[in-house]
Amino acid sequence: MAGIGDSLWNEGIDANDYQGATATYHAAVFEQYKLCVEMADRVSARRNLANTFFLTLHSGLLAFLGVWLSPERHREVPVVLALAALLVLLGMCATWWFTVRSYQQLNRGKFAVIGAFEERLPARAFVAAEWRALGEGRDWRVYLPLSRVERWIPLLFVVAYVLGFVGVLL
Repeated sequence: MAGIGDSLWNEGIDANDYQGATATYHAAVFEQYKLCVEMADRVSARRNLANTFFLTLHSGLLAFLGVWLSPERHREVPVVLALAALLVLLGMCATWWFTVRSYQQLNRGKFAVIGAFEERLPARAFVAAEWRALGEGRDWRVYLPLSRVERWIPLLFVVAYVLGFVGVLL
């Protein structure tokens, strides 16, 4: 990847900065940096777990509703009950969407902090260089950020629920 080496190394920081009195300071900065990277990784893991929970919940609900509202039974379901169920399901989709958005915002903040730490280290491998190598997420053929994909999933469930509700009415 062209230009990655240029964005990897911080100017003005070399081996001499890690000797003598400054060595303790740089060791402390590096320890805090490692902690921040670990916490960012944990947030990503929790985000993945939340997505798995919501995906499992909604998939199970769709399967249940598919059986419950089968063609031979859907005429027995009162419209008010179906509408109430739809509102609950749409509320769950909104909760999922806002959860994903919250995790995205939290990660954005964590990566900003990590980037600031990297300005004090010899290299900016994690945030600056890697993000640049991935085209900063501008070209989906180079890198498609998961955050762009995962926001669509709750919306797809909304469409499925609305179409199902319309099917019950018809």
